[in-house]
Amino acid sequence: MSFFNENMEAPLESVDGEIRALIEGELGRQRTHIELIASENFTPRAVMEIMGSVLTNKYAEGYPHKKYYGGCEYVEKIEEIAIERAKRLFGADHANVQPHSGSTANQAAYFTVMKPGDTLLAMRLDHGGHLSHGHPLNFSGSLYNVVSYGVNRESETIDYDDVARLARESRPKVIVAGASAYPRKLDFARFREIADEIGAFLVTDMAHIAGLVAAGVHDNPTKCSHFVTSTTHKTLRGPRGAFVLCEGRFAGDLDRTVFPGIQGGPLLPAVAAKATCFDLAMRPEFKEYGRKVVENASALCSALMERGFRMVSGGTDNHLMLVDLRSKGITGKLGESILGEAGITSNKNTIPFDPEKPMITSGLRFGTAAVTTRGMGPEQMTALADAIDDVLSAPDDTDKRREVRARIAELSAAFPLYESL
Repeated sequence: MSFFNENMEAPLESVDGEIRALIEGELGRQRTHIELIASENFTPRAVMEIMGSVLTNKYAEGYPHKKYYGGCEYVEKIEEIAIERAKRLFGADHANVQPHSGSTANQAAYFTVMKPGDTLLAMRLDHGGHLSHGHPLNFSGSLYNVVSYGVNRESETIDYDDVARLARESRPKVIVAGASAYPRKLDFARFREIADEIGAFLVTDMAHIAGLVAAGVHDNPTKCSHFVTSTTHKTLRGPRGAFVLCEGRFAGDLDRTVFPGIQGGPLLPAVAAKATCFDLAMRPEFKEYGRKVVENASALCSALMERGFRMVSGGTDNHLMLVDLRSKGITGKLGESILGEAGITSNKNTIPFDPEKPMITSGLRFGTAAVTTRGMGPEQMTALADAIDDVLSAPDDTDKRREVRARIAELSAAFPLYESL
């Protein structure tokens, strides 16, 4: 056997032991830590198998039956299946399953109906929005005239009357509904009403809540929006990737915007994994999963409030919550760090009207999608609230963190992850 063929057939440990060891380390971390980052989840093994399949060898620029390469007879069928499943799952006229990420999906929606210099009305990043909703360091902030809406200082929820006022004043070409750190349900019908009043296009970014929409525990934005963008790796529990849904009249323009407009060939393993993800999300057990995600978020939120934590907006309607740490006298940066030492993974996050800098923050964002995937329920959410309280109430107590870490390891062991790997 030639040296070339030996390398082609050799397992990872004999080709690159250094990387293999780090992957094994990451698997160990995921198994022994509690994952509370709201944008993370554990994808099914079937999805991971697809992501590591021979589909990675194929190039397939273009769309089914209009590919620029030969040998696409299998992969274009895969893409057609992914498109049809996405449409059926969300009740959409058209779906493009090629976008590589949520930001790329948003870019595709914007580019389809906007030109540089047009006005974009979207949620402020520090009030719960996303970088691709107009942050000055992002393409959206550099290409467009951005007007931002936020939350009411008292209620810490979106003031739709104020959104309407800003829309009438700025006459945006596109209004974006959607957030990455907003714990309440979104009123898509109200957003569409505002958009229709001024002749704007409504783009809904449902990246965080897509799984809840699929499960029927959050309103579906598809019928109220001109475009809906989403990732597949958060509450939808699929591969890292994204897709765009739109009204039928925009189908051709959207497809041309994605390819050849902003992307080359699609990542075929991801496209196939999206197809499987959509199929799994249409099954009854996924609806039960979505219900439990929301139930667990409510349970964790209530338990933390009972222990003296202040929740932004007073609670949650979805899978995530924002915790104001100022009452504990610590920052989000410190909170993230010491919880991590105790085996609880979270992320620092700005809260509305945050006095701290974005890399410091006054808050933490927690989400329950990943712990629900592991099979945890309200009883475990109470245990997690106790652990979080123990750590954050004694930020200088390293012994306490060690004790909590042992409890977290025991809890993790009771809900094993990827046992067959």
